[in-house]
Amino acid sequence: MTDVTSAKSARRPHHWRRDLIELAALFTAVVVADTIAKTVVRGAEGPYMLVFSAIALIATATFHTWWARRHSHAPPAGDPGGSGRTPLPPDSGTDDDAPVETSLWRMRTTVRDAPGSLAALCTALARHEVDILTLQTHPLAEGTVDEFLLRAPTSLQANELSREIAAAGGRSTWIERADAHDLVDTPTWLLGLATRTALDAAELPLALRQLLGRCTIHSLPAVSLTGRPTGETAPVEGVLEETVMRLRDPNGGAITIERPYLPFTPTEFARARALVELDARLGPRIPRSHDVLTLPEGNEITVRRADQSDLVAARAMHDRCSERTLGLRYHGPVGDADRYLDHLLSPRFGRTLAVQTASGRLVALGHLLWDGDETEVALMVEDDWQRRGIGSELLGRLVALAVEAGCESVYAVTQSSNTGMVAAMRALNLPLDYQIEEGTLVITARLGATPARNRLPYEEYQQAER
Repeated sequence: MTDVTSAKSARRPHHWRRDLIELAALFTAVVVADTIAKTVVRGAEGPYMLVFSAIALIATATFHTWWARRHSHAPPAGDPGGSGRTPLPPDSGTDDDAPVETSLWRMRTTVRDAPGSLAALCTALARHEVDILTLQTHPLAEGTVDEFLLRAPTSLQANELSREIAAAGGRSTWIERADAHDLVDTPTWLLGLATRTALDAAELPLALRQLLGRCTIHSLPAVSLTGRPTGETAPVEGVLEETVMRLRDPNGGAITIERPYLPFTPTEFARARALVELDARLGPRIPRSHDVLTLPEGNEITVRRADQSDLVAARAMHDRCSERTLGLRYHGPVGDADRYLDHLLSPRFGRTLAVQTASGRLVALGHLLWDGDETEVALMVEDDWQRRGIGSELLGRLVALAVEAGCESVYAVTQSSNTGMVAAMRALNLPLDYQIEEGTLVITARLGATPARNRLPYEEYQQAER
């Protein structure tokens, strides 16, 4: 409602009694003025009469101004705030000095595409003192998906909110906790994701995950490790099927995104396709940062990002590694090790750090691999450069990249005999979980937690393996 409309609504209707009183006052004023004029002209007290009249006029004007200001700005009866709302009773418990503790929620629900549907949802939220911070609408063929960012009292539970929304006409409601990062407006947020994708090709899967929420992303190559076509592809325009979308990977193959608990909307599909198209137009790219480090014995090494342009140097490093080193890294026939390199060095499947000597020789690789909704770390250091702290340095940097990417945990697959990898994981000073699977040791580090002692000692797993 505009201010003009409010002002018109606030005017009181005129009555004939008020008009009659104003007319009588006008005639009285004329008579008084005529009497004063005659007295001034004919009487000796004329000047004194003028002075007294001026004083009376000033006093009357001052009183009228004070009276008008006091009553024209007074709020309606029963509304001390002037907001037009019914005030809370004195014993309602409202206290400005004790604010209610609140929490942020993200909520999505589907309503009928009819007038008043959204108003019913807002009314249900208002009854529980829930503040709507942002709102997005996603039109569908039948109905509309409304996505909210809410600030609600901490005492309000998600199941209670879901019941209220269902009673107001919402269906397929989904609610999860939000944080301060969700307060960024949507255009700014999308531009940030596009910028990250433009700077680093490895950011595309992470950007898609942040764009679409809790989902599983698989990059399916067009060619298998053995060199045979996999048949994995997707149309240029992509495919959207309820909870699954398939997009054409600019590197070949397809990107499959699954979110079983919540169907994708056409708006989300269009945004995801735009990010993939941006990645395709920019082509292969990685940040070209280099960090020069000095080892304890005085040798300098350089740590940098690696990609498929380092394939030849990585194969040469494989040739210099022993069978034991290759076996600990790839857990299989060492003759197939070279087949994995093209996949591992692709930014589509994760991030790779390379260590090279002052002469330019590649002597170590560290991989951070996107495995669906999990993240794997893997290391390989050339035999002659082992036990110099290179593995620990790489692992620490990979974990930092995982934290930056928003990963909750990372895991490493190795063998109990690989004491170097086990020691490097324990040196992270993070909570670790150990699991033995068919002779293979899986160590999971939980990120974002306060550094603490390992929950289960590694020695117990060594005994279990024996």
